[in-house]
Amino acid sequence: MSSSPSPSTYPTTRVEWQKALSELPEVKEGDGKKIPAFFFAHGSPTLIWPKSKPSPSGPFGDVVKLQGPESPLAQFLKDFGKVILDKYKPKAIVVFSAHWEESGDMLVTDYGDENPLLYDYYGFDREFYEVTFSSQGDSDVARRVVDLLQKAGIRTRLTTSKEPRGRDGRGFNGPGLDHGVFVPFRVMWGVKAPLPIVQVSIDESLRPEKEWALGKALEDLRSEGILILSGGLTIHTFQDWSAWSDKTAAPEILAFSKAILDACSQPKESRKAEMEALVRHPGFRRSHPREEHFMPIYVAAGAGEDGEAKVLNGGHGKATVVFGL
Repeated sequence: MSSSPSPSTYPTTRVEWQKALSELPEVKEGDGKKIPAFFFAHGSPTLIWPKSKPSPSGPFGDVVKLQGPESPLAQFLKDFGKVILDKYKPKAIVVFSAHWEESGDMLVTDYGDENPLLYDYYGFDREFYEVTFSSQGDSDVARRVVDLLQKAGIRTRLTTSKEPRGRDGRGFNGPGLDHGVFVPFRVMWGVKAPLPIVQVSIDESLRPEKEWALGKALEDLRSEGILILSGGLTIHTFQDWSAWSDKTAAPEILAFSKAILDACSQPKESRKAEMEALVRHPGFRRSHPREEHFMPIYVAAGAGEDGEAKVLNGGHGKATVVFGL
């Protein structure tokens, strides 16, 4: 592996990540530059934990503290959401989430004037299923995504609000943006999105090269004023709650967490090979008993394959990385 930043150079505090965000180059319409693509930590439903509601005890209570409404992740998302709108003034967002996989045809939302929400989480109290987030789709952008993916040889079609795409925590099948989208976006922008949102499924194979190809096929969107966001988590396991914190995680999980940041920071010539090797890291399977939360990082990396990459937040298990600088 070629040289990469030491752990101390990865932003983990608000002062450090604000500096990293401020250094992102601006992109203005007509200047010939591309909007970069981002992998971001989408967190968990605990980001919208009611402030008046006591945190639970035990391991899950620790997760609420790590990824709750007062957590560093929540503060980062607020800072991140403002900066990417101010610097890029995108026309729309194309978003991928760890919570939507498809085999066969990849699906692209064409939900019209109001994107429905899919409350695809389980075991939470009633108020979590009453959370609102208003946004609209964009049929032109959705069709453009389908066109680009089909040109790349990837089977793709539109899906509308009349077609279910999953089951929610109340036991209903339905369409909608999943919680890997509406939960972090609500933290970033409040109850109403400032621009249209189109969601695209990831490949159910959960193979890095397949997810990378999805992102690479959409690279042209970055020259068309479209912001590509791909959300997941760099550590995600319910088998070992200690893995969620750098204070309690096992050494091999800590090593994997650092290896992610190092691989993403490689020059573009070697980045793909270094990143694809991460799924063979000794700490990978303990960090991800199933791969779905890690795969979105490859979508963003594929979309920004042509440029440099930079870690914007190196927090354990909740990294955010920009690709295509």
